[in-house]
Amino acid sequence: MLAYSAIRILRGRTMHRLIFVSLVLLATLPAGSNAASTADPKQKAILVTGASTGIGRKITERLAAHGYLVYAGARKESDLQALGALANVRAVRLDVTKPEDIAAAVEFVTKGGLGLYGLVNNAGIYTDAPVIDTSPEEFDLVMKVNVYGPYRMAKAFAPMIKASRGRIVNIGSISGILNETGSGAYQMSKHAMETFSATMAQELAPAGVLVSIVEPGSYKSEIVRNTITRSGTLTQKDLEDWAKLKEPDDVAAAVESALSEPRPKLRYMVVPEAEQAQDTIKAQIEQLVQLNEGQPYTYDRAALIKMLDAALAGARPRSN
Repeated sequence: MLAYSAIRILRGRTMHRLIFVSLVLLATLPAGSNAASTADPKQKAILVTGASTGIGRKITERLAAHGYLVYAGARKESDLQALGALANVRAVRLDVTKPEDIAAAVEFVTKGGLGLYGLVNNAGIYTDAPVIDTSPEEFDLVMKVNVYGPYRMAKAFAPMIKASRGRIVNIGSISGILNETGSGAYQMSKHAMETFSATMAQELAPAGVLVSIVEPGSYKSEIVRNTITRSGTLTQKDLEDWAKLKEPDDVAAAVESALSEPRPKLRYMVVPEAEQAQDTIKAQIEQLVQLNEGQPYTYDRAALIKMLDAALAGARPRSN
């Protein structure tokens, strides 16, 4: 899901193969229904899509270890079996592009007896090609999974989450803030998730539902490894660069914070190095400057600094 890593490693190359990573797919497994009778009524249930590998697996393991009941979505039977063997995890299978499968997942979670406190929209796919070189079929599929998928999941599970006054956490990317060359369709989908999250946060707040988006940078993930492997020009340096990427434990921690903090942030940027933080913040500042210049209501430097100071005064204390 972290295109930023692949872009940095493979910048300058053109790939046209769609990479399916973490395509969440939830349908009821027979073994999952056995756990409903032993559910702890005080336990909070969280549904994590794309839970088989990478970020999704880290999120699932962390939440389950900290006492949540996790409905973990995956596609392959072997992954479902592995997830189902974890304590506090019920493995489920469903395609987020198929409304009938999502409806079946709602029924399964309802029968689980705990309702649903949180939805983590993690599943996604990636294509690495300039926008105009992306086929309509590839473009459409990226949007179906990365944008329509979270929309359909949120819409389907909203009644349950409203009933529990719970949380929705979307996994975005700093690619949804930056604008890199290549992977245009993927980046567009992540930019869409920024607005999707911010809009839902406002619309669902009156119902007591809190919405956040976690924006990871370059972490080790299956989407990065598969991108490098399928580039067709794999080098030893590519493999070495991938091996150096940090495991996404910090991303999982940010998701747990968004689910558990009394006043979660709307945005959690999580990056493994200072350069990525600088690039992302700088991009936002440059956008602000462009918006401010060349229009009749422009602000001078002093006014902009005053606005920044006011925003910083209202920000949460730094954690380090």
